[in-house]
Amino acid sequence: MATAISDGKDALAGLAAIVGPDNVLTDADTLEFYATDVFRRCELPLAVVRPASAREIADIVRHARAHSMPLVMRGGGASYTDAYAHERPGGVTLDFARMKAISIDEDNALVTVEPGVTWAELREALAARGLKTRFWGSYSGLQATVAGGVSMNAISHGQGTAADSSVSIEVVTGTGETIVTGSALSRPALPFSRHYGPDMTGIFTGDCGALGIKVAITLALERLGAAHGAASFDFASFEALHEALRRVAASGLAEENFGLDEALQQGQIGEADLSDKIDMAGAVMKNASSLAKGATTVAKMALAGSKGIAKAKFAGHFIAEGFDDKDAQHRIAEIRRIAGEHGREIAPSVPEVVRAMPFAPLNNVVGPKGERWLPMHAQLPHSAARPFHAALQDYWASRRTQMDAHGIYTGGMFMAVGTSVFIYEPTFYWPDARNAYHERTVEPDHLMGLPTYDPAPEAEALVNQMKREVVALMHEHGGVHYQIGRSYPYLEDHDPAHLALVRALKRELDPDGIINPGALGL
Repeated sequence: MATAISDGKDALAGLAAIVGPDNVLTDADTLEFYATDVFRRCELPLAVVRPASAREIADIVRHARAHSMPLVMRGGGASYTDAYAHERPGGVTLDFARMKAISIDEDNALVTVEPGVTWAELREALAARGLKTRFWGSYSGLQATVAGGVSMNAISHGQGTAADSSVSIEVVTGTGETIVTGSALSRPALPFSRHYGPDMTGIFTGDCGALGIKVAITLALERLGAAHGAASFDFASFEALHEALRRVAASGLAEENFGLDEALQQGQIGEADLSDKIDMAGAVMKNASSLAKGATTVAKMALAGSKGIAKAKFAGHFIAEGFDDKDAQHRIAEIRRIAGEHGREIAPSVPEVVRAMPFAPLNNVVGPKGERWLPMHAQLPHSAARPFHAALQDYWASRRTQMDAHGIYTGGMFMAVGTSVFIYEPTFYWPDARNAYHERTVEPDHLMGLPTYDPAPEAEALVNQMKREVVALMHEHGGVHYQIGRSYPYLEDHDPAHLALVRALKRELDPDGIINPGALGL
C-alpha cells in the first residue's frame, strides 16, 4: 500500500497541468464540504479536482501514483457510510461535475453516461423519448449520480438495483490503464451485452469505487409506461406489512413498493409545510395521464389530509406502471386485492407524490425538526425479516433509557427488492449541530424554518455505538448490505478463499492502493 505522502505543492501543480488551474479547488469551505457526508466529517482532502474526460482521469491516476497520493471519487455526496471519506491527509477528491455526456442508442436499447450524470438528468433525457432504464434512480437522484449508484448498488425507483441495469462499464484502474467489460471488448466495440465470458461488469458494481474509477456506464433501455396506478394501505403490524410487501413482490406487478413505520410517516410526511404541499399537488397534476385523473388524485389527497396518512401504524405504498391506463389499473387492482387481505386501504397520496416528484430536494437529510439523521440498512431473506424485527424491538427497549436521555428516536423504512430480498432500514434521529454537508445541501428556505442545536458529542457517540450493535444484530439474522463504503463489515463475512480473491483483485487493479483506500475494508 502507498504510505508516503508527496509534497503538496508539486502534486497540485501537476494536477493543474492536467485539468487546468480553475479545476483544482483548494479553498477552505470547499475542502470542508467535500470532507463531510450526511453523517460526519473525515480528513480534509488536499484538493478537489474536476476532470473533463477519461483521458484526464487516466493522467490524474498516473500522476497520483507517482506521488503516492490517494484518490477518492465523489458522486452526488449523499453517502452516510463514509463512502468518499479520506482516512489520511494528502489525498485528492475527484468531482465529475464536468463529465455530463449522455449518449442514447435507441436502435440497440442502450444509454451510455459519463460519471457526472445524475439519475434525475438521465430520467429527463430518456423520458423525452419515451424511454427508461429498468432501475432508474435512488430517492437522492437529484444529486446522486449514476456512477455513484452503480458503485454503491443503489435501490429505490424502478425494479431491482442499479447493478441489475448495468450492461458495460469503462474503468480506469489504479495503474492508469483502461478496462471495458462485456461485449465492449469486441471489435468493433459495442457494449450491447453484459455477458462475454466471466461477468466482469459485475465486479465493478457494488465495489464502492475500490477497484477503479468508472468513466462510462452503459445501461439497458426499455419503453416508459404511459400510465401508472398507486395504492396505499395501513397495516396494524409489521408482520402484516411484510406479508403484503412479500406477496406483491412475488406477483411482479409493482414498479415500486415501500413501507414506513409510524415515526417516519408522522415526521417526514406529516411535517410538510403548505408550500411543499402545493408543489406536490402541482407535480401530481403534471404527472397524471389526463387532467381529469390529476384533479381526481389531488382531490383525494386533499380529502385524506396529512394527518390521516401520518397516523398509519405501518403504511405500505405501491406503484404499478402500464402501457395504458387500463393496463395500469388492472395491475393496481390486483395489488389492492393482495394487500387488502392484510391491511386497510388509505388514500394513495404518498406514492402519487413519489411518482410525480421522484427526485425531491434532499431536505430529509435532517429530521423534521432539524435533528441529525442517520439511516442504516440490511438486506434480509424474507424468512428473517420478522425475527429480526422482533429482535430489534427488544434491542430498542434495552436502550430506551439512554436514548431518551439524549433525545434519540428511531424510524423505519422497508422495501422488497426483486422477489427474494427484503430491505429493513432503521433510522436514527437526535438533536445535534448540523455539519457542512447539511448547510450546503438542504434548501436555504427549509433550513431557515428549522431549529438549531448545540453539538452533542455524547449523543453522537451513543448513536455510533448503537449503529455497530444493530449491524451485528443484522448479521446474526443473515443480513448483508448495499452501500458498504467503510461502515459495514464486508470483509468479516468472507471465508479465506473468497477474501484472498477479493484482495488479489484489489492488488491487480490497484497495486499501490491509491484508489479509494479503505472502501470495502481494503
